[in-house]
Amino acid sequence: MNDDAEERADEPSRNISGGPDGGGEAVTAVDDGEPASRAEAVVDELGEMYWQKAYGGREGFECLVRTILSQNTSDKASQPAHNSLMSRYGSPASGAGEEGGDETDLAESLAAAAQDELAETISSAGLYNQKSETIIRLAGRVVEGYGGADGFDEFVKSGDPGDVRETLLEMKGVGPKTADCVLLFSGGRNGVFPVDTHVHRIARRMGLAPADADHEQVRRAIDAAVPGEKCGFGHTAMIQFGREYCTAREPACLDGPEACPLVEYCDQVGVDELSGEVVDPAEVVDS
Repeated sequence: MNDDAEERADEPSRNISGGPDGGGEAVTAVDDGEPASRAEAVVDELGEMYWQKAYGGREGFECLVRTILSQNTSDKASQPAHNSLMSRYGSPASGAGEEGGDETDLAESLAAAAQDELAETISSAGLYNQKSETIIRLAGRVVEGYGGADGFDEFVKSGDPGDVRETLLEMKGVGPKTADCVLLFSGGRNGVFPVDTHVHRIARRMGLAPADADHEQVRRAIDAAVPGEKCGFGHTAMIQFGREYCTAREPACLDGPEACPLVEYCDQVGVDELSGEVVDPAEVVDS
């Protein structure tokens, strides 16, 4: 995704994954002395600015679906799609809650869904034909391989993290960021720092990763430099920082160093304060 696509007018001001609607539990900051790396210092500052949370506990398959819906769109667009999907396909079966009633298995429900009806249901998320096909295909695989959403949830939460990530990446339509979000928000795994467009941009602009690093290289650089227990809130807080300060086209530092609370940690790769020119950090390497 390019910067223009990323910074749409409908980008919400609040990152719901870190805000009050994003789940997770507040944790006491880890008092481990001086940060061992600049990346850890940045995450510590972000935690003080926004939130420090431990994530986990979401239903594994629902988390996977939610992350698929969020691909290439904003929270503002994907959240209503998720709500509509859950209302139509995740509501209790007829008679649920009564004696003999059964709860709806979300994976079974979606595996049996008509693609055109699911596409209509999630239309607010954009790319709804592609996403509906992906969700139905993934639902079928989860039913076949794990017996349904509950079995998949158990696998995500108790399986070896490396095995879980590898399995997720083998599923067509699931990339590294989606896999890492499932591990973080459902599995509650430490040492998982999903890299979205905000994290990818900020890490390279600040010099926390090579300027021409791809998403996977950024993930590895941050994982190696930030303690595992800080990665979850580091991810969600960095997204919020990207929305408020370090935007793609108009980072706060263009208004002067005092405008950015993290300027002392930043190499400003691709940002020219004098000319006001802002380019992707990779372009600095190529020039």
